[in-house]
Amino acid sequence: MLYREAGDFSSTYEKDGQTFPIKFDRWGYYVLLAVAFLVVPFLINDYWANAVFVPFLIYAIAALGLNILTGYCGQVSLGTGGFMAVGAYACYKLMTSFPDVSIFFHVLIAGGITAGVGVIFGLPSLRIKGFYLAVATLAAQFFLVWLFNKVPWFYNYSASGQISSPERTVFGIIVTGPNTDAWAKYMFCLIIAVLLAWIARNLTRGAVGRKWMAIRDMDIAAEIIGVNPLKAKLSAFAVSSFFIGVAGALFFSVYLGAVEVGEAFGIQKSFLVLFMIIIGGLGSIFGSFAGAAFMVLLPVLLKNILVGQLGWATDLAAHIEFMIVGGLIIGFLIMEPHGLAQLWRLAKEKLRLWPFPH
Repeated sequence: MLYREAGDFSSTYEKDGQTFPIKFDRWGYYVLLAVAFLVVPFLINDYWANAVFVPFLIYAIAALGLNILTGYCGQVSLGTGGFMAVGAYACYKLMTSFPDVSIFFHVLIAGGITAGVGVIFGLPSLRIKGFYLAVATLAAQFFLVWLFNKVPWFYNYSASGQISSPERTVFGIIVTGPNTDAWAKYMFCLIIAVLLAWIARNLTRGAVGRKWMAIRDMDIAAEIIGVNPLKAKLSAFAVSSFFIGVAGALFFSVYLGAVEVGEAFGIQKSFLVLFMIIIGGLGSIFGSFAGAAFMVLLPVLLKNILVGQLGWATDLAAHIEFMIVGGLIIGFLIMEPHGLAQLWRLAKEKLRLWPFPH
């Protein structure tokens, strides 16, 4: 077997603390990135971009954000859809107010605006936690959707109340609007997803991430040993909201192109992202991507098999999807709370010891 750590020696602290200490893992990661950047853009078409790759990358960013808050810091949130709406509407206002600025900066600034909103709604976490914090973030979800529905300024006084993404470019390449090529949308989302995943990985492995995990495991003990709960919790809300805001901006501007807040960013969006991190694995960067991939690919797979091959009704296939997702969530919470990420870790451990018994 190739998957062995025999012969992989760490001679420095830097090598000992790297993300992929085993050479096989590192090369697998490099190959995956090479395929994503150098192969997929030449093969992708509109169907694969709109049905699989672009929503997967956007939802992976949102799942990363929620996982930082819930998985790493232990602060339960049901307001993901509302914070995605903040990112979307902030991006829309920036795109229409500053048409000469690159869409890349609009997306990042929209994430920064969402981070500020997230800090405001994260203030109750200093006094409440658990179920009560979940209810507080749920109130934020409903309030933000109501706000974007009732204040015409946010949708530029449009008669329909809908916001539409104007055409914008990056280095002369169109990435938003109806004339966008599939590979351009994919590459734009891929670059941002890889950048944010790298940031999340470094944050969670550093001093900030250790403070988050200390708060998650036992907040009173963390405060006793010197962790400031105010800074730790609000920084988690800020970073999480930044990621989710970026995801909302991409969801509106690159993926859908036109949205109505109640339909695109309702409470079902919050639960969808929550299901992603439960199935993928709480407190895991890989789990965020695995959960997003599962929740994006499952409807496509069921639609192609049940509707396309077997001729079932579309609504029946949708109900089957709900049953499968619900059953998987219950199963993972009972048998493997750390989700697909833990199953992947166990599989690697067995491969490293094969053919010897574990």
